[in-house]
Amino acid sequence: MSIPRPQRTTRYQALVDHMAAAIRNGQLPAGSRLPTHRQLAAREGLALVTASRVYAELAAMGLVSGETGRGSFVKETALPPGHGIDIPPAPAGSMDLSFNMPTLPGQAELLRTALRQLALTGDLDALLRYQPHGGRPRDRAAVAQHLQARGLQVASEQVVLVDGAQHGLTVALMARLAPGDVVAVDALSYPGFKLLAQQLHLKLLPIPSTPQGPDMAALQQLCKKRSVRAVYAQPTLHNPLGWVLPLSQRQQLVEIARSHDLTLIEDAAYAYLADPAPPPLATLAPERTLYVSGLSKSVATGLRVGWVVAPPAWVPALESAIRATTWNTAGVMTAMACGWLEDGTVAQLEADKRADARQRQQLAARVLGTLLPELPRMSHPSSYFLWLPLPPEVRADQVAQALLQQQIAVSTAEPFATTAQAPHALRLALASLPLPLLEQALQQVGQTVLDFSA
Repeated sequence: MSIPRPQRTTRYQALVDHMAAAIRNGQLPAGSRLPTHRQLAAREGLALVTASRVYAELAAMGLVSGETGRGSFVKETALPPGHGIDIPPAPAGSMDLSFNMPTLPGQAELLRTALRQLALTGDLDALLRYQPHGGRPRDRAAVAQHLQARGLQVASEQVVLVDGAQHGLTVALMARLAPGDVVAVDALSYPGFKLLAQQLHLKLLPIPSTPQGPDMAALQQLCKKRSVRAVYAQPTLHNPLGWVLPLSQRQQLVEIARSHDLTLIEDAAYAYLADPAPPPLATLAPERTLYVSGLSKSVATGLRVGWVVAPPAWVPALESAIRATTWNTAGVMTAMACGWLEDGTVAQLEADKRADARQRQQLAARVLGTLLPELPRMSHPSSYFLWLPLPPEVRADQVAQALLQQQIAVSTAEPFATTAQAPHALRLALASLPLPLLEQALQQVGQTVLDFSA
């Protein structure tokens, strides 16, 4: 497509301005393939390095994407802000397949009952005061007891309580790393960790993936070439790919961590859905693992209670980070949550949600398997999300925008990618809709992908 050369400032600046305007006003529509760097340089009379700068600046503005082996394309600019670093909230009234908020019928009544019991039997005066930074001994013991079911035998003194798993990741990084440190992370990983690393000025290096999990040989080479300080891992039910690493791969990871003196940051937010599962990294390498989890997924997203399990020598630094961020977890909320841990409520909710997730995965397999039988899907049989790679000719940003126009919110791969280029895929969250609406939304997703494939 020919683009008239504008007449203002330098030719380089003018070309950037003009191409940006052409994209924003629709003259260059989303999905358009742009000239190669060499073609643009020849057409505009620019040096090749200058043409590359033009595309780099347009990419930094979020207007184009360069894809190895495919070329440069105009991005879908109508998507909500935030797709490049985190997942934006779904528009009001839409069917949300972008964010998981797993709840079951009756959970609100559980809350009412727990609040009544706490009001009648709890020491409310004590709960309204400041708590120890790492949590009360009784509450830490309740978490330690709960973790035994996850295959993790720890002393209560190794447990510190935090305001949800995201806060747990925050204090873990604050306690162990400094700005500029290098963290190895899966090529596709949890967007919240990407955002946190950005805020703390950490450098993320992607580990290539295999169908079974991260490429351990590539990680070994990465550690030899770069001064890696830590590895962020989701060995038990990876978000977004759903893998559960076998014991052999966990042992390889531990061996690499020990040989290079790495801190292992084990995110177990979704681990409760994989039962049974191999032992956590914190069991295999207790001297160097920070195990982070909480109750946001297994109970409710509004219950901001979580924990970090650490080697005893690291606990004081974690408590200092808690003091610097929230001082302590909310006493009333923590007491209620730990009461649910002690009386078996959390264990029952976890079992019920595993069954619920299996039902949703079966529904997704039936709907998408019928509409898109040739497309491989990646998921765990009892996870609340699945990964849907798109056909080579289909662009994820265009599919996501078309679905938004149908009042369906999905996530592209971009928020999850730690590489320079994101694959064209959708991550579908299955937990936030009632089953009839979920089936309807999945049918529309499948049909939309088919329409773009035609």
